[in-house]
Amino acid sequence: MVKLSASPQRNTFQRDNYIKRATEAGTLDTPETKSMIEYYDGFSDIKAEKEADPAWKENNMEHDLRSTAWMLEKVRGDDVYAQNLYAALCNNDFQKNDFMLRLADKIWHCSWRYAGGIIADMQEKGDYIDWYCSGIRDTGIQYTPEEEANLTPEQVLHYKNCQAYVGESFVTDEIKADLKKLGWWVLPEDIDDLHI
Repeated sequence: MVKLSASPQRNTFQRDNYIKRATEAGTLDTPETKSMIEYYDGFSDIKAEKEADPAWKENNMEHDLRSTAWMLEKVRGDDVYAQNLYAALCNNDFQKNDFMLRLADKIWHCSWRYAGGIIADMQEKGDYIDWYCSGIRDTGIQYTPEEEANLTPEQVLHYKNCQAYVGESFVTDEIKADLKKLGWWVLPEDIDDLHI
């Protein structure tokens, strides 16, 4: 296991947009705005305190994802893989491959926003918004060969990524296999694979 991966920009998207709106409205120096900024600034402290508790690490797929070197390497090295993992985390329940946890019916799940934050932490950059709703991007775009030949390298990469991105809750075979290797089952499909 490696240290817990984290993005320095995590929990900044909402704060920064709030400051931008307050600046535009001319209310940045009001007590209400300052209080709200302090509230947003507190998110990182709350998160750090929670993650320092040894109990947080138990039966927690987020901890396992953010502290396993080979998973971090895959997420950092391939945005398509990162998006596919994000999509798998959305709208699904997971269970650690552990007999006692199975008997206790202990599950792990998270929201779409939280899933995006996990991926940002794993990549050590950005915030949840970089992944949030990425499965419903403009994946239906189709270019003719002539149009595709005229795309910039950035547009080509975006197009290829969009073609490989999957919808929220879809679990690719590669992600399912990697989660099993990590010791986690996607419910309910993997139940039949359990050998208790």
